[in-house]
Amino acid sequence: MKTLKNTLILSIFLNSCTMSQERQPEKYSESGNPVYKYEPLNRDSIEPVIGDSTTIEEIDNHISKFFEDGETSVFHEIVSDKIHVDIYFIKANKDRDYNILMTSGMSSLPMNVPEELKGLEYAEVIALLPKDWLLDQQHFENENNYWPIRQLKQLARFPHLYNTWLGEGHTISNGNPPEPMADSASFVGVILLPSVTLPEDFLSIKSNDKTINIYSMIPLYQDEMNYKLKYGTDGLLDKFDKFGIREIIDINRPNTCKKRFMIF
Repeated sequence: MKTLKNTLILSIFLNSCTMSQERQPEKYSESGNPVYKYEPLNRDSIEPVIGDSTTIEEIDNHISKFFEDGETSVFHEIVSDKIHVDIYFIKANKDRDYNILMTSGMSSLPMNVPEELKGLEYAEVIALLPKDWLLDQQHFENENNYWPIRQLKQLARFPHLYNTWLGEGHTISNGNPPEPMADSASFVGVILLPSVTLPEDFLSIKSNDKTINIYSMIPLYQDEMNYKLKYGTDGLLDKFDKFGIREIIDINRPNTCKKRFMIF
């Protein structure tokens, strides 16, 4: 069985690489990785855009290779800032006990990746949700239902608004100080990892001029965010393995890094 181990104010904790336009980290974590803090942008207005037709077509064709048209729909963005971000919704079925959400538009612009990691400039993000998660416009008025979509949209825009990048092993907090995603969800951040649930050939989209990498958004508790800073991604994934954490979001899952006290 595959496991995760096998594989806005926002504070982002990046793996140790040199940015194309060097930015000095605020500090270094105990695991040796730099920590970058991003403050709110001082913007008087948004940068309205329309969707990039080439990117939209490439992503749509890719999804169509793996899923039936009848189980796929799109939450279209009405007003877009910097990039146009739609969210694909792929419904659970009798063979798949989870829903899939996927961004479409993050890869319309290249990210500012480190010089040594050229080839990772383009990305999209997915989230796997239980089949009973309420995913329709009526229930989106409740943040307990909408927060995964909000997080996906924030992640998609983040690297383009801040001239940075996102990739495997990056952790991003929900505000500074971090706040819970919703009343029903105590997660305060996410980590991006390759999916271990979806087929491997689904995780990249190759076109004539670029490769789009697809990462899975895994929500984290504060203790897990802290643990990842101290022990790195491998240390956190060891904890996930110990507790049998799946890729499918579970708002009631155990906190794998919470200190537990024994009573004698």
